[in-house]
Amino acid sequence: MLVSLQTIIGMAEKGNYCIPAFNVYNTETIMGVIAAAEEKKAPVIIQVYPRLLNEEVGFYLCPAVVAAAQRSDVPICFHLDHGPTEWEVMRALRWGCTGIMLDGSVHDFDQNVALTRHIVETCQAIGVGVEGELGHVGSVNDDAMDEFTSPEEAAEFVKQTGVCCLAVLVGNAHGHYKKPPKLDIDRIKAIREATGGTPLVLHGGSGIPDEQVKAAIAAGIRKMNIGTDVCCAFAEGTKATLNDPNRSLAVDLFMKVAIESVKNLAIEKITLTGAAGKALSNE
Repeated sequence: MLVSLQTIIGMAEKGNYCIPAFNVYNTETIMGVIAAAEEKKAPVIIQVYPRLLNEEVGFYLCPAVVAAAQRSDVPICFHLDHGPTEWEVMRALRWGCTGIMLDGSVHDFDQNVALTRHIVETCQAIGVGVEGELGHVGSVNDDAMDEFTSPEEAAEFVKQTGVCCLAVLVGNAHGHYKKPPKLDIDRIKAIREATGGTPLVLHGGSGIPDEQVKAAIAAGIRKMNIGTDVCCAFAEGTKATLNDPNRSLAVDLFMKVAIESVKNLAIEKITLTGAAGKALSNE
């Protein structure tokens, strides 16, 4: 059930829900997310940061994701998250990604369009959809947030690049929010309308209040990224085991709690985004 980005986003579009996209870092986080997806019968996206492709860990991690997705009984897309250049994109495709995010948001509009369009055209040759970003989604630690995504620019960006989904800046950021964010739901609706119904992506999904997530999905968000919460769930599960003086020294045994912790987190997000049960209904 390894599927393309456009296929899995199309499922969410048809059913008016959102695909949770989980960043993974090791075998245990893969296992936790897959277990949750299979238990809840949900389509999910498993994604990796480009630094993992630039380091040796990607050589080991990517085949594990592909194997897990191929064996799974629910639709899974393997996605590159925040690919900055063609180099990371090519390596991601070679190592099995079925979805690509080209993040050109650090460039000016014209450069972002040119780079994204080139990657879209390249990936079309092998049937892989591309996510773009307009409006740089920064970190919660940044002193200031960039200007929110303009609906008018978003419409032009989608028209010129042909992306299958678009990440937008609407009050979201990467990392743990110092205070609850306030998403601009009206802007999400305006971008959605201006782009002719293009599926939109919400980065920084860890820590956004549930009611805002639901409102964002109703407004047109079809993919939500979860990275920080995966890290925290894994760390808490590991810590709980390591603090037990009677724990086994066998790594595979004391990692079981960490896997379960990631699974529980993934189940929460699958339920929140409305993806639970959608692998069965294909809606």
